[in-house]
Amino acid sequence: MTGVLWNLGAFIVALGILVAVHEFGHFWVARRNGVKVERFSIGFGKPIWRRLGKDGTEYVVAMIPLGGYVKMLDGRVDEISPEQRHQAFDSKSVWARMAIVVAGPMANFLFAVFAFWLMFMIGVPAVKPVLNEVTPGSPAAQGGLAPGMEIVAIDGRSVRTWEDVNFALIGRLGDVQTRFEVQDGYGQRREYRIPLEQWQFNPDETSPINALGLVPVGPELTLTVAEVVSGGPAAQAGVQAGDTLLAVDGAPLGHWSQVVELIQASPELPMELLVQRAGQNVALTLTPERREDRERVIGYAGLAPEVLPVAEQYRFELSYGPLAAIGAGIKRTWELTVLTFQMIGKLLTGIVSVDNLSGPISIAKGAGVSAEFGLVYFLGFLALVSVNLGIINLLPLPVLDGGHLLFYLVEAVTGRPVPEKIQEIGFKIGAALLLMLMGLALFNDFARL
Repeated sequence: MTGVLWNLGAFIVALGILVAVHEFGHFWVARRNGVKVERFSIGFGKPIWRRLGKDGTEYVVAMIPLGGYVKMLDGRVDEISPEQRHQAFDSKSVWARMAIVVAGPMANFLFAVFAFWLMFMIGVPAVKPVLNEVTPGSPAAQGGLAPGMEIVAIDGRSVRTWEDVNFALIGRLGDVQTRFEVQDGYGQRREYRIPLEQWQFNPDETSPINALGLVPVGPELTLTVAEVVSGGPAAQAGVQAGDTLLAVDGAPLGHWSQVVELIQASPELPMELLVQRAGQNVALTLTPERREDRERVIGYAGLAPEVLPVAEQYRFELSYGPLAAIGAGIKRTWELTVLTFQMIGKLLTGIVSVDNLSGPISIAKGAGVSAEFGLVYFLGFLALVSVNLGIINLLPLPVLDGGHLLFYLVEAVTGRPVPEKIQEIGFKIGAALLLMLMGLALFNDFARL
């Protein structure tokens, strides 16, 4: 329950910030073009806080934190006096109206640059993209990659961290192959071509990195038990924190992954454990609990291993000075923008499954997790969602900013506004499509739960 409340709180904070940024973009440009703004609202529904500003605008925080709006004086929906006519939105030139509409998404992109700038100024703990293992038979193995290699570029794009590798790989979904430039332990660089015809992954179960067969150098899971869940099967068997697992059913253990595989493969089946405790070998009998996980039955023990941190030579802090961080923020925002458009294109062409769409529940979970890790990760999350919010609002659906922009572009070219009848039909179609997408995203969220 605490986790749910934490995720919900982080989600409300994140969405409140991003909505405020988006609506402020509309508000600021509208005011600069002489349009009277009657209400600036964060959220919908019943107001829980309101204040009338000296500028005549009513500022509101409303009950439902799932969006916001800027209500401008508009002769199409309001009866306005002749002396107020010059302050109405619909009285402005088509170019001014276009500027007001596009200002919201542009504010989201600028905020992403700011969030990344701040994140890079603070510094992000990072790990060099060095291979610990390459999964046999995987695309990476077929391409010739081997343990110990450091990835320095993918398709000509320089990478410094595993996050860079992840972003580069996501953009390759549906491609035939990708080019890896790697550096070995002697500083020699070579290029490898990795086949991607058979490369597929479910983002809910694995990452594109692991699906490609890359096992990064990272924290090492030991065979020493760090935590035993109270009342769980392991606790009932007598396993204690500090025990070192030596063997299962007489077979010696070498890696924690072996423990996981054996336990998951043995629901409700007794297992003979040999552990070392205070220099003495102790024999125990563990019967994993039966659990269902994604339509399969697995065993569960309630154990957690001690984790050794990443070796010092692979760790560094990705940080920049004030000026360099601006360039890094702009570059990261641009990369995210391009990647998002690529994913939308591949979604429309069927290369990427609609099962990958995420809704507010997934966003809330992401907000909570990133907030738990710390400020720099929460800033990265805000930047990511801000870019996506900006792009989604630019889609040419009449209920979104992009739809309004499309109508105004037609007006700018033809010299006359789009007939209200056509606009009304467009709004209905756009609303239906948007509701379908939202419904699908919510369905995916609940399926993941």
